[in-house]
Amino acid sequence: MDTLIAKCKSAKKPLVVAGCVPQGSRDLKELEGVSIVGVQQIDRVVEVVEETLKGHEVRLLHRKKLPALDLPKVRRNKFVEILPINVGCLGACTYCKTKHARGHLGSYTVESLVGRVRTVIADGVKEVWLSSEDTGAYGRDIGVNLPILLNAIVAELPPDGSTMLRIGMTNPPFILEHLKEIAEVLRHPCVYSFLHVPVQSGSDAVLSAMNREYTLSDFRTVVDTLIKLVPGMQIATDIICGFPGETDEDFNQTVNLIKEYKFPQVHISQFYPRPGTPAARMKKVPSAVVKKRSRELTSVFEAFTPYLGMEGRVERIWITEIAADGIHLVGHTKGYVQVLVPSTGNMLGTSALVKITSVGRWSVFGEVIKILNQVDDKIASNRRISSQVGQGKCSSCSCQNEPCACSNEPDPSACGLECCEGKITLEEGQVSWIDRFAEDINSQNVIGWLLRKRKNQLKGVENDIALGSKKKQEWVGGNTGEWGVVDKALLGGMLVSFLIIVALLIHIGFRTLSTI
Repeated sequence: MDTLIAKCKSAKKPLVVAGCVPQGSRDLKELEGVSIVGVQQIDRVVEVVEETLKGHEVRLLHRKKLPALDLPKVRRNKFVEILPINVGCLGACTYCKTKHARGHLGSYTVESLVGRVRTVIADGVKEVWLSSEDTGAYGRDIGVNLPILLNAIVAELPPDGSTMLRIGMTNPPFILEHLKEIAEVLRHPCVYSFLHVPVQSGSDAVLSAMNREYTLSDFRTVVDTLIKLVPGMQIATDIICGFPGETDEDFNQTVNLIKEYKFPQVHISQFYPRPGTPAARMKKVPSAVVKKRSRELTSVFEAFTPYLGMEGRVERIWITEIAADGIHLVGHTKGYVQVLVPSTGNMLGTSALVKITSVGRWSVFGEVIKILNQVDDKIASNRRISSQVGQGKCSSCSCQNEPCACSNEPDPSACGLECCEGKITLEEGQVSWIDRFAEDINSQNVIGWLLRKRKNQLKGVENDIALGSKKKQEWVGGNTGEWGVVDKALLGGMLVSFLIIVALLIHIGFRTLSTI
């Protein structure tokens, strides 16, 4: 920040600095002579910019009610909506300056957040990221909790899985009492099985000095429970190296924790004293030691190969951005593993089946087998007539063993005939179609694939007749006694090819006789 401010000042550029730093450290020398906007004045940013361009210095740091969720904005990524669910937190970490800027917990209402989700889905957003200083603390100031919010949001997500939800960072203390409910949401096919849970240190002594309000055992409970209850669960964490008072033994406990769980993502930072925080007054660990510990932990972490077993697997991904190389597109699996696929056609904002071709340290590479959106749209349209999802939303029921339309993983959101009293959706049919397609592609047998496709179409129609579904019969091309359009076209092509070959053979025969 200091570098950017100096650069703008030297270039005589009008400058506005916004966010936590000016709110929490308004008297910094670097902020002299520039306009500043606090964390709760974002709705006045246009006014501040206009006045700054006129040569005026504006300072808006007054705290007020929560900013509106529907302020006009241009998304950095048009497919991703970053949705704050609350500001501030209930913690008092000794190293943290954010609390000084953002203050105590302030949560948006469930109704306002659900309304915003509806709006952005209608805008074409494909991922909703819930953001917060501590997601787990949501609602404690307004009499609700995180599971209530998550279930309300999930109910608004399209049943075809075209829009995914990513839950933001949560500290261990406030999620402990809701672990089973959170796990149930993370299993939902429209929610990424991914969570960022900072541990900061593997030593209880250091955690106490940080005033983190949990023990290493609490953190283990969170991680172990989620890994046990959520198939394919991925957890990211944070580590601060060289916190004041950290001994070699404390650091070794941290290293052992990271080695034990082999987290696919670990954000490693060196302790830096924030002015005005209690930790800034504590006795510091020598800088050389801090840097050495950071390098050691980074080496341990980078030696992991978290995606080694993925090669050859078929995964569903959601594609939302262009990779830094400009050649690949970036998608994510249900577990939020980054998948790079060749950029062919207009695949941004789509969901696709891919086969993983190779794995790297930070991401995997895949080839697209099938873009699912077109098929999903048809199925979603059919599903709207189902009484089970009369509002066109993902729903939940008591059945725990049926696959859902949005994923190949078993999930409680999908239900069969027995547990929903005959209220049939097409979710099971969609998943079985995706599974069969993946298996057929993996077989690499084109003729066999065509024959199996014909057989599976007939079988699918038979199943639908048993369930009384007429629309899906139309989708695959008629009843069991008729040939579909694809079949007729294939047969016609084969007949034309045969006639051309016969004509060529006759022509060659006549030329041979003429020569003789």
